[in-house]
Amino acid sequence: MLTRRSAVLSALAAAGLCAASARTASAAPRRAAGRARLTLPPPSGPHPVGTASVRLVDTARADPWVPSQPYRELMISIRYPARAVDGHPRAPQLLPGEAAGFAAVNNFTDVPADRVDWAATRTHAHEGAPADRARGPYPVVVYSPGTGDPRSLGTTLSDDLAARGYVVVTLDHTYDASAVQFPGGRVERTVLPAEFAKAYPDEGRIRVLLEKTMAVRVADTRFLLDELPRVLPGELRGLPDWTRVGMFGHSAGGFTALQAMHDDPRIAAGANFDGVLAYVQEDSDHGHLSGVAADGLDRPFLLVGKDGNDLRTVPSWNALWRHSRGPGAGLTLRGAEHATYTDAETMIPQLARQLGLPRATVVKNVGTVAPARAILAERACLTAFFDRWLRGRDEAELPAGHPEVRLFRR
Repeated sequence: MLTRRSAVLSALAAAGLCAASARTASAAPRRAAGRARLTLPPPSGPHPVGTASVRLVDTARADPWVPSQPYRELMISIRYPARAVDGHPRAPQLLPGEAAGFAAVNNFTDVPADRVDWAATRTHAHEGAPADRARGPYPVVVYSPGTGDPRSLGTTLSDDLAARGYVVVTLDHTYDASAVQFPGGRVERTVLPAEFAKAYPDEGRIRVLLEKTMAVRVADTRFLLDELPRVLPGELRGLPDWTRVGMFGHSAGGFTALQAMHDDPRIAAGANFDGVLAYVQEDSDHGHLSGVAADGLDRPFLLVGKDGNDLRTVPSWNALWRHSRGPGAGLTLRGAEHATYTDAETMIPQLARQLGLPRATVVKNVGTVAPARAILAERACLTAFFDRWLRGRDEAELPAGHPEVRLFRR
């Protein structure tokens, strides 16, 4: 997640990533008295939620960011409807190495990351809980985070979808995400700050880097769809319905969702939360369209913008809309900022209260929309979209009853 959404990379420098890249990857966050601790809102669906993590290795592809590594490895988490969760601990939002990397990057504007115990937050998904097979198999939804963000920053929406009867697979793009912790404790941190430093200030080289970043993300997504059905943990075999696959993401992850959908027919529906669809440095910039914006989509898509981002103000969204044959829908939330569509929506107000941060810091990060209202609207819209297009529930409509929601349609 970046302060400027188009920004797959140019905001990395402003977010402090260049300095962060030089820090030690193995450092774990130190516990200290007085550090802020955070909670996440519980899911609203009827199912308890289980979770498992899986390492995926693509031996057919050398790592595009670290060419000396002859394979590409990824970490994913799988959220699923559970039968029971007693005796199964709640999973952490961030493992220790991931928490250290997240704090070093600190994509949150004017938040003192060293005063937060990032490793203390627990999700509402329970590790290793037995799956509820009685009502399966369940549709699959893949989640991709923004550039520099860990997959776990989409926990609020991912856990809620799982509680409503979806198998949700969250994906870390290694060396793009702030930090990825692999089994055994090894941590790999982002290399994008160094890559951006080499490209800056040449706009052509920055654009090439943006294009590479997206190509890597789409290849990661397609490999996940190839590999996961084959290596799914035994206790989860047969739970996902691979004939009903959707994808959503935030920022560059929203771009990833729609570009992967464009490139891979297995993705039946995609939702983009505030992600520009062009290789540009500002949302309002014209030109340099992605393949998905230039060609359009023949399947359902959803665009969700921060306040002010819509078809009139984001040229790449307008291009997608004009070129698509598939059913499109879109909305903005009044008072929303870019990070409203991540866990920051609940985290930042908590940090403001605990650390005495000014109201201006909250507004810079997550806007003026009330967190409870924003989360209610986001969950309702995302569930309605996937219920309609992955479950065939024709009665599922984007909710217009929320006062924060402004719809736009084809």
